[in-house]
Amino acid sequence: MTKRKTTGTKAAALAKDALRLIIPHFASNAELARGAKIFTRGEGCYVYDVDGKKYFDSFATLLTTVCGHCRPEVTRAVTEQMNRLEFFPNYVDTFTEPLVELARRLADLMPGDLEVSFFVNSGSEANEAALKMARQYHVERGERQRHKFIARRDSYHATTLGGTSVTGLSWFREYFEPLLPGCLFTNAARLRDCPPGTDPAEYGRQCLRELEQLILFEKPELIAGMIMDPIPGSNTGFPLPPPRYLEGVRALCDKHGILLIFDEVQTGFGKTGKWFACQHWDVVPDIMTIGKGFTGGFIPLAATVTTPKVAEVFRRGPGTEFRSGGTYGGHTVACAATLANLDIIEKEHLVENATRTGAYLKGKLDRLAAKYAIIGEISGIGLLWAVRLMADGKANKPLDAKLKVGSWIRDWCYRNGMILRNNGDILVLAPPLIITRKEVDLVVGLMDKAIGAAVKEFDL
Repeated sequence: MTKRKTTGTKAAALAKDALRLIIPHFASNAELARGAKIFTRGEGCYVYDVDGKKYFDSFATLLTTVCGHCRPEVTRAVTEQMNRLEFFPNYVDTFTEPLVELARRLADLMPGDLEVSFFVNSGSEANEAALKMARQYHVERGERQRHKFIARRDSYHATTLGGTSVTGLSWFREYFEPLLPGCLFTNAARLRDCPPGTDPAEYGRQCLRELEQLILFEKPELIAGMIMDPIPGSNTGFPLPPPRYLEGVRALCDKHGILLIFDEVQTGFGKTGKWFACQHWDVVPDIMTIGKGFTGGFIPLAATVTTPKVAEVFRRGPGTEFRSGGTYGGHTVACAATLANLDIIEKEHLVENATRTGAYLKGKLDRLAAKYAIIGEISGIGLLWAVRLMADGKANKPLDAKLKVGSWIRDWCYRNGMILRNNGDILVLAPPLIITRKEVDLVVGLMDKAIGAAVKEFDL
């Protein structure tokens, strides 16, 4: 790999212009005040900054780079496609060869009868398209009045206005209200919220009863769909659902004619130890949204995938077509890159590696929890894990948020060569699927030292 040296003068100019000319996504002015972090290259599970410093990437560059950085297989596929046809839009009646090949591949990979794809550029667009698809589905079936959506508290679904409307985290919503009308919220339904002494299965049934009460109160004939993440994402630490909860949601949606939408943008493509999180419970939605690890982070691409039953209503003749689209959805080169990414996942058995190495990682985290009283719940599955920091883990006593212990640990790790994601006092791990046991030892070893340093720093 070519290693180009960046001079100190050039690095300073890049940092200055980054701050002056760019608004970062979900920018943190507090972090930006300390300067811009600029990365110049990557290799496997590692990235290098403008000064040449090496970092282990324990969050797969925002849950995307599941096969690692700079895979020559993908570079070849992209180069070959660029030399044939760099782009032609999937517009009105036009398709490209890699687009059709990718649709075939997805039809084989997706669970159940999910096999018809609508391609977009990002997970947010995929969720937006899913909401539109659910609404128009009912319109085409003569039920135009079905316009409401049910979502869960504490789940994240998109940065678009519609996606934000079904996001159950107030931080993402507060500046943009009023949002899309008719968006309703039910219990987060997390196993961790089961009250002490309550049977988890009974807690799941209680959550389902609350959901059906909401459906009946809001009138089933007015509800278009329910959107949910089978395993909520990094914002809340990958909490698992109560027993039989997903199966119960599926049954309620069927009972009341509501389309079930699963958002697997974060959890899809091997991260949980199966291709898709919902396969752990053998529950198939009517619509699934995918992105992030789908492309391996190589080129933006995402999709809204549905069943023939849903897709059929958009093919009944002129005037029934699904009314949504964008210039670059299903970009020709992005499809070629994604096909190569899926090849790597399959050939290197990375889904299986997520199960094996994820179990090893979980064991290491459990031992870390036994060592430090400030570690409370460890939640997750496969290679998605979260460590919740507490003032007293056994007593479930939270830390004072003003201390920002999680951020202090994140910064310690960064100074010592590892990118660690935190959401407040939740430390989040979602490494590339190619991670080895040796690299797990590296990650947990750095976390061990960082947490130990934090205990001393804050006298915890």
